[in-house]
Amino acid sequence: MPALIEVAELIKEFRIFQRGEGIRGALRNLFVRNYSTLRAVDSISFAISAGEMVGYIGPNGAGKSTTIKMLTGILMPTSGSVISNGYQPFAQRSTYTRTIGAVFGQRTQLWWDIAVVESFRLLKNIYAVSDADYAARMKRFDDVLELGKYLHTPVRKLSLGERMRCDVAAALLHNPPILFLDEPTIGLDIVAKDRIREFLKQSNRENGTTVLLTTHDLADIEELCARLMVIDKGKLLFDGPLVQLKRRLWRENTVRFEVKDRDQAQRLESLGLPAVTAERLSDLSIRLHFPRDSHSTAELIRKVLNAVEVTDIAIEEQSIDDVVKEIYTGSALTHS
Repeated sequence: MPALIEVAELIKEFRIFQRGEGIRGALRNLFVRNYSTLRAVDSISFAISAGEMVGYIGPNGAGKSTTIKMLTGILMPTSGSVISNGYQPFAQRSTYTRTIGAVFGQRTQLWWDIAVVESFRLLKNIYAVSDADYAARMKRFDDVLELGKYLHTPVRKLSLGERMRCDVAAALLHNPPILFLDEPTIGLDIVAKDRIREFLKQSNRENGTTVLLTTHDLADIEELCARLMVIDKGKLLFDGPLVQLKRRLWRENTVRFEVKDRDQAQRLESLGLPAVTAERLSDLSIRLHFPRDSHSTAELIRKVLNAVEVTDIAIEEQSIDDVVKEIYTGSALTHS
């Protein structure tokens, strides 16, 4: 399948003014100005196919938002190329932006002092959405996001969660093939997050919407994205399936056992299996930790069942939080 978004050797540099310290430094700046160059995005390349939902993560200052701004045409690359939906975003911005949707968690595209429904009507006219399509989409927004109760409220009176629901709906009012999301669930409660995630999954499933999502909420990634890209210090460190990243960094297996009584719990703790660490969770619940290369999970369970009376077993997969923590601390991936 041909790529809908193609990025090749993309670089973005910013010229940073080096301000002198103190009065002497301020006086010197009147006559001599020193600048340094910050490379926020450093030669990254990737391709995204139509219908993909891709997570784009990294620590603060990694280059995520700068990348999104180049992909939406807000920023011009220093070098490299971006072709998105057949357009060069910065060079053809006025035409290109009519074919995409974008949500920036800290900013709204709605008009602050007018009712939400008036913003939607303005967007309907801007994007030339037909009356029939507008009515159908507004009904769908209400069904999934429950927008009906907010439509006649000025945007400035909405809570953050209510506003974000409206922003996501507004970004999809013209049914764009590509949606860019920069921290769309930041600061939201669980109910608002669930509503937005469900809406995005439905848009992808029913309309084939391609989504590129930056987030610090790892539940967003696990709920929405099968593919993950990891960026740090402007460099792309990983690009592939989320399960592959977990497999690559998943060095430890854990199995939780529920046992019959306290005697069985003590017996399990004292089994003394090589390289296995026991963690007591409660009187009758014990979690065993062991390196992946020391035992197979099946082998360990078999040994425990032969020695202890067990009432329940749970194989616990390493969380994405642990995986990303390893990446962010620099202990998991190296620049390539």
